[in-house]
Formats: sequence, C-alpha cells, structure tokens
Amino acid sequence: MDTGVLLARSLTVGTKVATIFQRHAEAAQDQLSERLGRALHRQVNEPPGLPAVHLDPQLWYRYTVDAAQRSILFWETLWKRGNNFIDRASEGFRPVLHFDYETVLDGRQFDRPVNYALLKITPPANVHVDPQRRPYLIIDPRAGHGPGIGGFKDDSQVGVALRAGHPVYFVIFFRDPEPGQTLFDVCDAEQTFVKKVRSLHPDSPKPALIGNCQGGWAAMMLAASDPEDTGPIVINGAPMSYWSGAWSEGKGDNPMRYAAGMLGGTWTASLAADLGNGKFDGAHLVQNFENLNPANSWWDKYYALFDRADTEPPRYLDFERWWGAYYLMNREEIEWITRNLFVGNKLWSGEVKSASGSDFDLRKIRSPIILFASMGDNITPPQQAFNWVLDTYRSTEDIKSRGQVIVGLKHETIGHLGIFVSGKVATKEHTQIVSVLKSIEQLPPGLYGMSISEHRAPTGDVEYQVEFEERRLEDIAAKLNRFQRVDEKPFETVAVLSSFNQRAYEIFAQPLVQSMSNELQAQLLMTFHPLRMQNWSISRLNPWMSWIGPAAEAVRADRRALEDNHPARHQERLAAECVSASLDYYRAMRDAVTEAAFYTFYASPFWNHLGEKDSSPAAATEVGLDPRERPQVKQALAAIAEGGYVEALGRVAVLLTARDDPLPLSRLELRKELADAYSEYLPPLPMHRWRSIRGEQEIIAKFEPEQALQTLPALLEPEGRAKLLSLLDKLAADPRVLGADPTARQLEMLGRVRAVLAAEQPARRVPAASPASRRAAASPQSNA
Repeated sequence: MDTGVLLARSLTVGTKVATIFQRHAEAAQDQLSERLGRALHRQVNEPPGLPAVHLDPQLWYRYTVDAAQRSILFWETLWKRGNNFIDRASEGFRPVLHFDYETVLDGRQFDRPVNYALLKITPPANVHVDPQRRPYLIIDPRAGHGPGIGGFKDDSQVGVALRAGHPVYFVIFFRDPEPGQTLFDVCDAEQTFVKKVRSLHPDSPKPALIGNCQGGWAAMMLAASDPEDTGPIVINGAPMSYWSGAWSEGKGDNPMRYAAGMLGGTWTASLAADLGNGKFDGAHLVQNFENLNPANSWWDKYYALFDRADTEPPRYLDFERWWGAYYLMNREEIEWITRNLFVGNKLWSGEVKSASGSDFDLRKIRSPIILFASMGDNITPPQQAFNWVLDTYRSTEDIKSRGQVIVGLKHETIGHLGIFVSGKVATKEHTQIVSVLKSIEQLPPGLYGMSISEHRAPTGDVEYQVEFEERRLEDIAAKLNRFQRVDEKPFETVAVLSSFNQRAYEIFAQPLVQSMSNELQAQLLMTFHPLRMQNWSISRLNPWMSWIGPAAEAVRADRRALEDNHPARHQERLAAECVSASLDYYRAMRDAVTEAAFYTFYASPFWNHLGEKDSSPAAATEVGLDPRERPQVKQALAAIAEGGYVEALGRVAVLLTARDDPLPLSRLELRKELADAYSEYLPPLPMHRWRSIRGEQEIIAKFEPEQALQTLPALLEPEGRAKLLSLLDKLAADPRVLGADPTARQLEMLGRVRAVLAAEQPARRVPAASPASRRAAASPQSNA
C-alpha cells in the first residue's frame, strides 16, 4: 500500500479515536458535575438546622460516639467475613444454594472424571412440584466464583421455577478440577446430566436449559452437540460474540473486551496457570470484575456497610459467601476458553471442534432460545449477547427455513450480577420466562422481541403481561450495530498477535516457568493473592483482631445510634458521595484512555493487514442482498407446488395469521390448547419439524402470496383436501381461533382458501417433497 495512503488512513483513525475519547471525557465530566451537584443540593435543602451544626458540640459528640460504634460493628463484619472464608475454604466451598438438594450424579466418578455434579433441588415444604412438568436444568457460571448464584435466595431462578411446579436440577462444580480435565470432558458430562434428567422424567417435555453468563455458552455448546435431548434454552447475560461492543456509538462502557489486546493476548492466562503448577486461579478473574468498578470495589460497598452497620451485615455476609469463594481451572480449560472464545471469538463461526472433531454448529440447535441481556451490563453488553445471531444466521429467512425460534429480552438498567441475583428481576423477568417456556414451542419460526408490561389488578396486586413482537434480523443488525461493526476489525489483529505471542511464550518462556513451578509455590501464590489475603488477614487467624468480638458485643449492649436524618449524617453521606463520584470519574477516564490506546494501536492500517480475513462477522449477514436472491427464498419458491398435507396445513396457517400484531402470551397458550383439541387433524410431527415446514411456507406466502394460494390444491389428494376443509369448518365455528374481532383480511382469506380447496381440481400429479420435508426425513425422529 502506498505510504501516503497509509498516512492518510492513520490520520483518519487518529481523528476518530480522538473524537470518541473527547466524547467520553466530556460525558465523564458531566456525570461528575451532576452527581456532585445533586449531593450538594440535598445537603443544603434537606437537613434541618444546618447552620448551627458546626457550633453545637453536643451534636458532634453524639455523632462521634455513633461513628465509633459503627466502626467497631463494621470491622466485626469484616472479621466475620474472614472467619466464614476460612470455614468454607476448609470444607471446599459448598454451593451457596438457598435450597436443600440431593446429589444425582457425581462427575468425579465418571470414566473421564470432571469436577461437576448434578443436583436435584428439594422443594420447600409449602411448594408442590409436578414430576410430569418440564424439568429445569440450571448451569451456573464457572468464571472464578463458585456455583449457586442461580438459587442464591428464595426469589431466584430456582425459586420461581419451583413455585411454578417444575422439577429443578442444578449443575454445580467443585473447587479443584480433576487431573487432565478439559472443556470437552465437561461438555460430555453435561450431556450425561441431561440424559439422566430425561430418564427421570420420561413423560415430561424435554428439559429446559438455563445458562447464566459463562453457563450460557456452555448450555449452547451442550445443545449444539446434543440437539435431540435438550428443550428450550435461556441464556442470561451470556457473552457469545466477544468482539462486539459499542465503541463506534461513543458509549465506551465495555472495557473488558479490550483486556486481551492491552495485555498482548492469551499468553498471560498460560503464564498464570504455569505459575499455579498447571492450575489457573479463578481469583484472577474475580479481580478483573472488581477492577471494572473501583468505586464499588474500593468504597461504595464498604461505606454502605459502615452507614447501615446495624442492618447491613447479614446481607453483606450472605453475598460474600459467594463472591469470596475462588475456584480453579486446569491449564487446558483456561487456554481453550481464552483462545477460542475471549480472543478467538470462534463459538458462533463453527470453528470450535469437539473432542471427536465435529463442529459445535449453533444452527444445529432445534429448541427455542431466549436471550436475556441488559443495557446496564458492562461485562456482557447486549451486542455480545445478541450479535452471534447475526453471525450465525445469514438472514431472517435463514432462521425461518431452519424452524428456529429466537426471543430477545432486554432490561434497560440492571447490571451484570443483577441479572442473576436481583430479587426484582427474579420476580418479574425470570418468573415471566418460566411462564413463556410452557408454550414457547408454539411460536412460529422467527426472531422475536419479548416485552413485559405491568399493571395493577383490581385487588391492587401487580400483574404482568407478556407480548411477542416479530422482528427482522436485518433491522436488529442495523439497530444494534449502527456503524456496521467496523470497531470489531481490530480484534482480528489482536487474535493474530495473540497467537504469535502465545507461541513465543510456549517456545522461550514456558519451559523455564514450568521447571521452576511446584505445588508449594502455587499454594503460596494462591494464599497471598490480594483477594484471599483481605479475607484471612482480618479473621481469627490474626491475633491482633481478637478484641473485635467482645468490643462489638459491648457496642450492641449500649448502642447509641444517631437518627438517620441527623445533619452530621447528611454531611458524612455528602463526603462519601464525593469519594464515590471521584472514583467513578477515575474509572470513566481510565476506560476512555484504555479504549483510545487500543484503537490507536490496533486500528492502525499499519497493523490491520495482520488480521485480514476473507470475511468478517459483519459480512456474514446478507443485509444488502435482494431478498429474492437469498438461497432460502429461492429454494422455497422453487418448491411452491411441492409437498403434501403438512405443507398445505402450514401454508393455510400462515395465510390466516394476523400480520404485524404483537402476540400476547395468552394467545400463545391458546395455540397449545387448540393443538390438543384438534390433534386428529394434525400430523404427529416433532415441533421443530413442524416449525421448519411452517417457516418455509411463510417465505412462500410472503414473496408469492397469490401463487401460494392458487397452488394450494396441488399439494393435496382428495382425501387430504376434504380433511383440511373439515378442519377449516370447525375452526371457523370456534370463536377462539380468529379471536373475538377477526380482521377483514383474515375473513376474506378464509373464504378464498375454502373456495380454492372446494373447487374441482384436475388429476393431481404426486409432487416431490418440499425442502423442509426432505430435511426432516434426513434427521432422526424425536419427541417434542
């Protein structure tokens, strides 16, 4: 490339980076000014007697006594945290599940042992579970912490599923991995868990998989490798497209995706595992999470404990039981994750191979998928949760022709952990997801947005209404990625540079590091990791803290709490808010500098050629292609006169469907009820095959509606035509079918369909099977 062109492009990139950085800096300054302004406004307008507070010694004396007592209670809580850490570490960190459970399968006893186990949750005494309802299998994230966050309290994923009457199973893992354990072994073990759950509930629908964060992509890999045994899949805050984010939109809220580039790739994970004598310490991952929000990690959570020292300790200690437990991985596991997912971003592309050499092709998944993400999540932004759909399926018609149902649910504000642990989210979103999973398989194939609205019932209780609105993949691509994902191009360079650095480390440094590593050194490094040290250093192991227990008891015996609205308490909170706002400002500027440095280096045209590929994720979607030229459309239209009774039934269902109207959950549940009521007219097909056929007929009806109607008789023998007419007569007489207020288009179409089917038809040539039928015949049978 000409040097002048390179310089011009470099200048363009530099200008873009500078503009985005300035936008971040201005936003950070505005946020700091706003927070400080609000805090000062509250200080001036809310406390009574503010001018006199500086002159009244009695008021300050009372505040000093209260603050000293709260300090002792604060340090006692940290002391208890350390003692809990020591006790839990000595027993291997049991799951933090709120519910009782029994072990069904222990992966440590498998032929290829893994540190995973399958638990069956025991319902509380006042909860009845129907063993014939769809069982739930919840997979928690193995990302440094231990298992149990999905059942951390009563209002949790486990709790809402139990209260809905479903059997619940939980996949846990132990602190120490088994020798030689790999991610493929874990996937095989989870397949065994699913088969076991199916065998325990042979008369139930296929089990629903609930995957949280890292457990989300684990659930997707499981479903792709064993599509016949898995039911609907819910992935909550799961990073599936690791390169995605919102840099080009000037938000800069996704700093974690730059970490690999700033550290030079995956070699640092290998180094950490080698220093750990072949085991990677999950405390490093937790440290990364803490660094994301220094205001909370260094100040907010501790000030909240100090501010509410009389009431906050139980909640704080309960959460720390999970947050302060650090688990390990084998070197092979963390290297596979970093190379194939964090840096390689290969999960959606089909480049990830199983132990047998077969692809983890996400298009093999046949069950409906619900994606739950939040705009307030700076660990897994919505682009990372949703963009894999754009990369995996080339168009809306591709989704429909494959019979797939994908539902997106977006929260506006909740953070990453709140998706799993928030009681409000469990009560609203997760409860409604449980309701949806009862009948989600009745949704026609396609991409949907799920919305939850709330209103007050006459009794005063809050009620929720769920609706589904069909979306087009091309529109979602334009909305989520307004700049065609050009900001992902530098990550290709990161992947190439990472491979180079990884290989260099393996050749020049790894032999030396491994020769010097031993178990004693690994244990010392883990023990003195800052996150562990902050626990055991303030505990009964520290003799200098032995006074804190008796002192706290003395404080509780003579507690002199200051009223919450005392002017001195207001001033204290003002100071605390200033510290918190300053740390947030530091974080925003740090992230902005990191982002600018990343793009200055990796977006440079001097480096871009390293990551050049024949295609990029953004090019995978056929956005600019004439819809009629898409292969799925051409294939469906070529088979417009091919098929049989099933294809005719699917086409009639499409022709009579109300268009562009949101579909309420009650209507979806009605479809299931009608399917049971008219089962003699419906062929005994698995739901996925029916959705594939219906999706193909929907493409036909959309692009050639008149021809779709006129060729309908060609699909039917006289017996089939009579059967379909009989079904239409019964449905027309059933007020539930077209709704209380059918549209004029629906009534007109019903009359036209009946007329074309009732007309005399010439002798019918036996047509070939439709593409969807051919695909169905080529795949093994399965029960829905």
